[in-house]
Amino acid sequence: MNYQQYRTARRLVHSCCNYDGGCCLLLDNGEECVCPQSITYSLICKWFRAAVLPLDNALCAALLYRDHMKPCAICGSYFVPKSNRAKYCSECAEQERRRKTRDRVRRHRADM
Repeated sequence: MNYQQYRTARRLVHSCCNYDGGCCLLLDNGEECVCPQSITYSLICKWFRAAVLPLDNALCAALLYRDHMKPCAICGSYFVPKSNRAKYCSECAEQERRRKTRDRVRRHRADM
């Protein structure tokens, strides 16, 4: 995990239901315990990985699916493709679909 990813994960830790003022409620056995996910550069908390990390799709893809990521043909950001033919991230795919529809309709009207 690089520094920017660490900072993003650190912000997400505050969304965890087990985070209480810097302490982890799951690890609390009578004395307060610092949340391990907030002080490390790796994904060590299983609850954070399963429940909190999917809230940020880009960070989740960057950390969990590194081997399966592809760059978007339009914006260059990395995404996890849903099929082997995917070329665009979800935001750019919608824009590209609209552009192709617009061009197809224009060609059809020009042929009339």
